Amino acid sequence: MKFSMSVAGAGVATGVAIATISSIALPFAALAESTADFYKGKTVKIIVGHQPGTGFDVYGRALAPFLAKHLPGKPVVVAQNMNGASGIRSLNYLANIAPKDGTELGTMVFTAPFEPLLGEGKGKFDARRLTWVGSMDSSVSVCGVSRKSGIKSFDDLFKKELRIGATGRTGPLRTTPVALKRLLGVKLNIVTGYKGSVSVRQAIMRGEVDGACGSSMSAVRVGYKELRDRGDFNIILQASKNTDPELKGVPGVYNYAKSDDDRKIFDLIFGTQRLGRVFVAPPGLPSERVKALQAAFDASMKDPEMIALAKKTNLTLNTRSGEEVAQIVKDTYDTPKRLVERAKKALAK
Repeated sequence: MKFSMSVAGAGVATGVAIATISSIALPFAALAESTADFYKGKTVKIIVGHQPGTGFDVYGRALAPFLAKHLPGKPVVVAQNMNGASGIRSLNYLANIAPKDGTELGTMVFTAPFEPLLGEGKGKFDARRLTWVGSMDSSVSVCGVSRKSGIKSFDDLFKKELRIGATGRTGPLRTTPVALKRLLGVKLNIVTGYKGSVSVRQAIMRGEVDGACGSSMSAVRVGYKELRDRGDFNIILQASKNTDPELKGVPGVYNYAKSDDDRKIFDLIFGTQRLGRVFVAPPGLPSERVKALQAAFDASMKDPEMIALAKKTNLTLNTRSGEEVAQIVKDTYDTPKRLVERAKKALAK
């Protein structure tokens, strides 16, 4: 087909094209403006589902000023603690009570999103419908022991009992040692009831317990630094699907899997550590604010000042996007029922 156009016609066509482009671009400009207008002058809350001083508290407060910097409208961003039920309380709040407008998000331990799947039904939410913002660090979960315990390696636990400090039933400081005890047969005396990782660390220093299982390596680097430097706290197991380059020679839990089904069970119990320092907002947010939160999070992770702060304060940044986190959540919930039931038995009280 031939096509010809006069100069005058070209001018008209060009004008029409410009008008068409302008009409298409206008909604996007208005959308960006409306998002900035919405956040301008507002306060955005990061709900930390754990006690002050924990790794989640440190990461949440580290993110706050950068999220304020990169969100449209530059709102004030503050972190608030809502401790309880190993992160379940705060996630229930975000899913069911918090405003669904992009002014509240939260961070909590990676086991919390899977409580409806693997727990006792205390999680009143569908994790697949939550708004996943991103993860600051998908670090490795570890087991560590005090020098006074006399334990030199994880294999020692098949013969000698170790007192392990633990939190509530759904937290990794309890689920990790319980799973290791039931799936592998190691000798662990699990002392529950501590409020959080800070309380467990203090209990180790007081000699009430001799170790902890389920802490992330990023938290151990910060919280246990002095103890490790003195040789008073040593890592004996990497209880995750991933491994940490710093921990060469320290066995991973997958080394002890005896079958493909074992490895799939380990994926459910230990593999979810990949979520790491995850940030999540309520379901049902306007799509433009979902994009704004995720974009601001991604920009924060790439911000040279954030990278410098992380290096200075010994915080690990091994980030995942909101889309990547959402896929991990979906894949976990898609696990065959027979494997889920076996995992639940390993974690039951």
